[in-house]
Amino acid sequence: MNTTTTALRATAEERLRALAGPGARLREDQWTAIEALVAGRGRALVVQRTGWGKSAVYFVATALLRERGEGPTVIVSPLLALMRNQVEAAARAGVRARTINSANVEEWDDVQDAVASGEVDVLLVSPERLNNPDFRDTVLPKLTASAGMLVVDEAHCISDWGHDFRPDYRRLRTLLGELPEGVPVLATTATANDRVVRDVAQQLRLAEDDALVLRGPLDRESLRLAVLRLPTARARLAWLADHLGEFTGSGIIYTLTVAAADELASFLRERGFEVASYTGRTDTAERQRAEDDLLANRVKALVATSALGMGFDKPDLGFVVHVGAPQSPISYYQQIGRAGRGVERADVLLLPGTEDRDIWSYFASLAFPPEPVVREVLAALEGAGRVLSTQALEPMVDLARGRLEMVLKVLDVDGAVRRVRGGWEATGAAWEYDGERYGRIAEARTAEQRAILEYQRTDGCRMEFLLRQLDDPHAAPCGRCDNCTGQRWSDAVSEAGSAAAEERLARPGVEVAPKKMWPTGMSALDVPLSGKIATGRVAEVGRALGRLTDIGWGNRLRALFAEGATSVPDDVMRGCVQVLAGWGWEQRPVGVVTVGSSDLAVDFGARIASIGRLPVLGMVEVPGAVAPGNSAHRVARLWEALRVPEELAARVAEADGPVLLVDERVDSGWTVTLAAYLLRGAGAKGVLPFVLAATS
Repeated sequence: MNTTTTALRATAEERLRALAGPGARLREDQWTAIEALVAGRGRALVVQRTGWGKSAVYFVATALLRERGEGPTVIVSPLLALMRNQVEAAARAGVRARTINSANVEEWDDVQDAVASGEVDVLLVSPERLNNPDFRDTVLPKLTASAGMLVVDEAHCISDWGHDFRPDYRRLRTLLGELPEGVPVLATTATANDRVVRDVAQQLRLAEDDALVLRGPLDRESLRLAVLRLPTARARLAWLADHLGEFTGSGIIYTLTVAAADELASFLRERGFEVASYTGRTDTAERQRAEDDLLANRVKALVATSALGMGFDKPDLGFVVHVGAPQSPISYYQQIGRAGRGVERADVLLLPGTEDRDIWSYFASLAFPPEPVVREVLAALEGAGRVLSTQALEPMVDLARGRLEMVLKVLDVDGAVRRVRGGWEATGAAWEYDGERYGRIAEARTAEQRAILEYQRTDGCRMEFLLRQLDDPHAAPCGRCDNCTGQRWSDAVSEAGSAAAEERLARPGVEVAPKKMWPTGMSALDVPLSGKIATGRVAEVGRALGRLTDIGWGNRLRALFAEGATSVPDDVMRGCVQVLAGWGWEQRPVGVVTVGSSDLAVDFGARIASIGRLPVLGMVEVPGAVAPGNSAHRVARLWEALRVPEELAARVAEADGPVLLVDERVDSGWTVTLAAYLLRGAGAKGVLPFVLAATS
């Protein structure tokens, strides 16, 4: 090692101690990466386990580059929680970091001014910012020209094969092509198998630039993996209530759905545990509070969906429990990697459920659409000949908002459309649907689902199984998991815990919030509905027996619909009676109206009327099945299909109170919304929707 290199390493070690404490020393691979970036101005891909110290590489490298007069480091980072942790870590190393993301719009101008004046060493941006028109056209060119280093954090997101694929990440290939020569580039991830590594290297032009690839062992010696099969949702809840106190410290309990997270958190609080729910529907302030509470050990656990994933850094996290299995071993490894970074032992437990496959199937239905649907989006933009917002496009194509935005982002990355101020425009560039690629992705997802099921069944080492899924060449029996040691969690459930879980899961009733606005652009579909739904035509807050995504009534209702039932079973009716008894309406309904003519809906309406001693006033007619679609197309089809017969109109007008509008389930909510709109228009004093199931 020459004098210059020795001095550089000494400075790097000093910077690391400022970041991580007086006893910290650089790992050899950390130093190798830092040297390649700072001295060699090269490109590197670092695939190392969570907690290994990947962020130390780019913070130390940033400090060294800034001392040499280089510009700020730009870090593309996927999650707000990750950004918050990185800003705090940077400060410890004497690195001034700021962020530009969706949660701090009011700070953007100040941040950009600080970057321009040299007051910022690190700028963290979300991948979505890369194609925000103002940021892309005004801010990004200056950043690209002056950047001292580019870091792509959680780089597996750039890959179609990565477990958290985000189209915006693929724009980085263009950004890399615009960087001045000699600007170092670092990509980091903890969750990439060989296939993902190859894809990331290709997307980021690492392979063609002879980049450094550093890949270390992914095992963490603190983790104790186990699987416990329990027969029912009731047993899983009761088991958690009985055994959660046995886990050391604070941890995370993952669920597959928002409804399950909310329900489980509520139950555990009732059983005396300090827990909080953390999902994609949790607002930013509540998320921050929940994270702070977990970091400070003020809660036993966060009950979370995958919204709490990459980047959450709590070295002493004592356990991770999954109530339901993720559909990929790679995403499972990523989530359990939150635990055990700074403790000698952390327990990792999977409690699989029989409903897991149904939930995987639902998420699979949201995959990239078939070619004719994508061509429809392109044709709509090309035919318009002008900029169209996503909202304006919705009535023209039959895709839900989230999937439409995904399609537009992929088309943008592929060059067929361009995001501009006000929306999207077609570029006129030729575009080919890569059906082969999407087919491979679908096959890979199916293989991943098979693998997570094999993980549950294996009698071999569980950690070795996961590491082989990640193509870790260092995979070997861990000697710590339940299969290696023969030490297993007891499946014992107390009578009190079982009774409490049964009562909680059998507790019926969720609110069905009324729609208050019509979808935009309905005039384009020749439907005379727009803006706010008139107060006198809107439905009241309704009720459903349960959500299909619940771990209580959801399981029962999914089975009911899967069986093609034509009548409502007695246990389900008893739950419905409890919902009605606890509704607390301002005025008792005076009659029952059903929607549609399915045997199940008709039977449900008749039995509710009989129990409540109410007349069946009639049926809002739906001639045949109404195809699903996005909000605009769904409303247009319902507008054509739904009819209130004259006899029903006369009866609801004569009724001296609200009517109970009964249907099998509510999905988008537009059927009950439009049925209520028509009934109120016919003179109904009020409409109270009541359904067996809400889909979310």
